Amino acid sequence: MRKLYWLQNNLRLQDNPGLLAQADAGQLLLVYCWRDNRPWCNLTGMGDQRQRFLLESLQALRDELAPLRQQLVFVSGNPEVEIPRLVQRHRIDQVATTRTAGHYEQQSLANLEQALPVPLTVHDGNGLFAGSELPFDLQDIPRQFTPFRKAVDCLPIQPPAKKIDTLPPPPSSVTATALPATDIAPHMALPIRGGSVAGQRRLQQWVFEEGGIADYKQTRNCLDPLTGSSTLSPWLTNGCLSARQIAAAVREYEDQFGANESTGWLVFELLWREFFFWRALVDGPALFKASGIRGKLVRCTFEPRNFARWSKGDTNFPLVNALMRQLVATGWMSNRGRQIAASCLINEFGIDWRYGAAFFEKHLIDYDVGSNYGNWQYLAGVGTDPRGGRLFNIEKQTAEHDPSGEFVAKWGGQRPRQPEYVTDAADWPLPVDP
Repeated sequence: MRKLYWLQNNLRLQDNPGLLAQADAGQLLLVYCWRDNRPWCNLTGMGDQRQRFLLESLQALRDELAPLRQQLVFVSGNPEVEIPRLVQRHRIDQVATTRTAGHYEQQSLANLEQALPVPLTVHDGNGLFAGSELPFDLQDIPRQFTPFRKAVDCLPIQPPAKKIDTLPPPPSSVTATALPATDIAPHMALPIRGGSVAGQRRLQQWVFEEGGIADYKQTRNCLDPLTGSSTLSPWLTNGCLSARQIAAAVREYEDQFGANESTGWLVFELLWREFFFWRALVDGPALFKASGIRGKLVRCTFEPRNFARWSKGDTNFPLVNALMRQLVATGWMSNRGRQIAASCLINEFGIDWRYGAAFFEKHLIDYDVGSNYGNWQYLAGVGTDPRGGRLFNIEKQTAEHDPSGEFVAKWGGQRPRQPEYVTDAADWPLPVDP
C-alpha cells in the first residue's frame, strides 16, 4: 500500500503520532505544501524572520529524514490542488494529515477530501489532549478559559510518543525538490534557528541547565526574549516541539527539584494555547470578523496614517515603538509586549483590531492562528474575555517593565513627536475666481 502523509505544523520525528501511524505502508510519500498567499487587511505574505524560521524547520526535518532513507517533497500551491496531483502521479492508495485550526485551513481540508479519489485520515493535532479525551463535545466547549481549564485539569497528559527511527521508503517515482532559498539570518537579539534539534536543545537548556522554569512566573513578562521567557513558542508553533514534550520536561523537572507556582504556570500557558486551538476549530469564520465570536461590533475605524505609524514603530508612545521595531527585526515579542501594542492600536488609535492581528500574523515566528486571533479578540472585547476587553495604561506599563528606559533605547523607541492630526493641502477649499 502506498500512503501520502501531508505534514503541516508537525515538523518533527519525536511525538508525532500521525506520522507514526504511517509505518505500516509499503511506500510513503511525505509532502509539505507552501500555500499561496492570501491578501488580508492590506497585507500579504510572511515577514522575513517568520519565513526564515519555517524554511530552517523544513530543512532540519529533511536532514533528520535522510538517515531513514526518506525525503520531504516540497510543493508550492494549495493542498487541495497539489495533493490530488501527487496522488495520481505516484498512484497513492491513502492520504493522511494532522488537524489544524483556522477557517481557511478547514475549508482547504474539506475541499481536499472532496477532490481525492482515495480515503483521507485526519489525526489529532499538536496539543496536550486528543479530541476523544475532552470531557465535552467539541460544539459544547466553554466560551471562557476558566471553565475550560477546570474541566480538563483532571485529565492526564499522555507521555510523548516514541521517536520515529524507521519509515517506509518513498515511491521510486519521487524526485528531490529544492526548498526556497533565503539569505535572512536570525537577529542577534534572538539568535535561534528552526528545527526539532534546536528546539529540544533550547528546552533542555532553559528547563534543566539554566533552571529558568524555577522562577518563570516572575520573569515571563520580561520584554527581551532570552532574559525571562522560555522562547519555546516558535518551535511549538511549527511543530518542531510538541506540547506534550514540553509538559513531560516540566514533570521531569518537578520530579527532580520539586514543583512550584512557576512550573505550574508554564503548563497553565500550554492550557491557554489548547483552549484557543479548540475554540478556533469551533468558531470558524467568526474568529476573523470585526464583531468576533460575541457578535459585538465595537466602534472602530481604519486610519492609514496611524496604522502605518504603529506598524513602523513611529508613534508618540516610545515603549510601543520599541516593541514594534523588535517584532519586525526579530519576529518575536513578549506576551506582555503584545498586550501593550494591541491595546495601543485598539484603544489609543481606535483601529479595527483585525489589522493588528494580520500584522502580527505576518511577522511572528511563533504565529498560531487560534492564539493570535483569539488574544486580539480578547483585548478588543469581542472574544472570550468576560469583562469585555482590556485597556493598558502605557505610561504605567513603561514604568513597570522598562523603568530605566533600557529597552526603549535598545530598539530606538524615542521618535520625533507626531501631530495627532494632519491637514493636507487637498483639504483646503479651491480658490474661486471673482
